[in-house]
Amino acid sequence: MTLAALTAGSLLLTACSPGGTQPATGAAAGADNAKTIVFSPLALKIPAMKGLSEGVKGYGSGKGYTVLVQDPDLDPQKQLTDLKSVIESGRAGGAWVIAVQPAALSGLVKTAQEKKVPLVLNGVPEDYGLSGLQPGLTFAKIDYTAQGRAIGESLGKCVNEKLGGTAKVILTVSAAGTAGKEDVEKAQLEALKAAAPGAEIVTEVTVGERAKAQTDIGNALQGNPGVNAVIGNNDEGALGAVGAFAAAGKELPCITETGGNDEVLQAVKDGRIYASVALQFEADMVQSFDSLTAMMADPAAQGQQLATPQKVITAGSAQ
Repeated sequence: MTLAALTAGSLLLTACSPGGTQPATGAAAGADNAKTIVFSPLALKIPAMKGLSEGVKGYGSGKGYTVLVQDPDLDPQKQLTDLKSVIESGRAGGAWVIAVQPAALSGLVKTAQEKKVPLVLNGVPEDYGLSGLQPGLTFAKIDYTAQGRAIGESLGKCVNEKLGGTAKVILTVSAAGTAGKEDVEKAQLEALKAAAPGAEIVTEVTVGERAKAQTDIGNALQGNPGVNAVIGNNDEGALGAVGAFAAAGKELPCITETGGNDEVLQAVKDGRIYASVALQFEADMVQSFDSLTAMMADPAAQGQQLATPQKVITAGSAQ
């Protein structure tokens, strides 16, 4: 991810938790809220989400908007509660939401439509119980099938190049309910089998937060000491795997992943991660933010279906 160039500037955020700065009232509140955007990522403990939030704040400030960043911490109920507070109270003129579990927000999306609070949401309308595109709602979808295919093909290429076409693989998977889980996992396994038929999945680990991922992958490695490849489904899982192998004193010749935060891209450049299917967060941020502000200016405008750009980064292409 290349958000380092985007800084938060001197934006002063209005606190949205008890004990924080209280919202303005009356005419002043209406004027302020019309230029207030809420950004709700998956969790700020995920480096890519933290970096993206700083980019959103900086970009929004440059466009004259106040950005309130929430932290669901991978908890769909907390995300719902926090968003409900700012949307029902009228504090938000619009919101960009990377939903932990899209289905959990279906009721809130209808409330936002009623209150004419435009939203940019990850996924597609059907994820939120809707049928087709509608005014005031734009969706940004990762092509999960293409993403999974790129992960599997890249790992297969590594296995063929470095391991003679055979490998014992730890498969990391996302938690149930994670957007795109089924598409990514199906595509990556099909692509791996096609690219390197001698690569065998020997165990599966569900990953989320990095430290736990490292512990769980370390435990899996103890039970499968011959493992020499890993499919990392996100930055946290991939970095946890790298840490687990290092702690065990074992080499990890082949690991591919998706996400592409700065630490991962450095690991790719250093040769510790073979390939990252890197989401182009800066380009996605610009298109998502600009789409949201256009709907805020005209809530009756029809929403769009955006595609999140992605690129396979290897040591040879890492900058």
